[in-house]
Amino acid sequence: MATRRIEKCLWRGYNRVRMAKYYVGTAGWSYEDWDGIVYPVPKARGFHALPYLADYIDIVEVNNTFYRPASAVLARSWLKKIDDRPDFLFSLKLHQVFTHERTGFTQKDVDEFKTAADLIRLQGRLAALLIQFPWSYANTPANTDYLLRLFGFFAGYPLAVEVRHGSWEGPGFYELLRENGAAFCNIDQPVFKNSIKPSAVSTSPEFAYVRFHGRNHENWFREGAGRDARYDYLYAKDELGDWIERIKELGKKSGKVYVITNNHYRGQAMANALQIRNMITGDKVDIPDLLLEKYPVLREIARRIQAGQRELFPADGSRAGRIGAGDET
Repeated sequence: MATRRIEKCLWRGYNRVRMAKYYVGTAGWSYEDWDGIVYPVPKARGFHALPYLADYIDIVEVNNTFYRPASAVLARSWLKKIDDRPDFLFSLKLHQVFTHERTGFTQKDVDEFKTAADLIRLQGRLAALLIQFPWSYANTPANTDYLLRLFGFFAGYPLAVEVRHGSWEGPGFYELLRENGAAFCNIDQPVFKNSIKPSAVSTSPEFAYVRFHGRNHENWFREGAGRDARYDYLYAKDELGDWIERIKELGKKSGKVYVITNNHYRGQAMANALQIRNMITGDKVDIPDLLLEKYPVLREIARRIQAGQRELFPADGSRAGRIGAGDET
């Protein structure tokens, strides 16, 4: 009987490795500096960033829920815009009152945040609620107790926890997350003293979470540095190499892996997200023409044939006919 139980567990583990799915996307989509780099200028009538991005990536992390809860109307509009992309997911960043202020909120605040989360979850589109704490949030008994309170407020939701202070690294914290069904968020950030290091830690069999913040050491803690300056960084391919190994390792431990690029300035997050997708699967990827023009390093991973034109080519890969100079990307 014991042997049969072990064999069953091994089989389940094998299936999870074999079936792990990777979702790669960006943190946010509403950036003025993406115009003319990621998004076309001028935009066609009725243009919206969500369905545009969903042609290239399969998850976005919603940033604006950090500043204000999303209304039911807004959440429904997001869902409607990606209705024909059945695999597209949203991750919602928890409101700052819960992670940065940590005082003065009420049950009403909790319930208001859940409004959008419930609608998105009902449609099977909710990847996770991201609980992102600042670097100053160190591992203390009081902060651990507070985290447990948050787990209680948002019990039943898929939760990912990002901490940036190195004092949280260790088996005790990871076990705490496992016991509460929360995923540890593996991050890449500028590493200073007491900064949490790159990792491949999975604390949930359901999903793992990875975030790329860039490595802009100069501006990360500089007083007066704005959001754009702090996250202005483009990863080189060799910098992503070690992370691809970690991401694949996470895929052996969790059924899904969500990979989010937060180095958003001037579309760098989008460029690196597409590189990561290519490096995980080895497949060429579709790339917006403007982004390819801005970041020519992406040419080596771009599909030579645009989506929808594959029927013009025979199965052996030879060209059946010319479709114009624009097909060569």
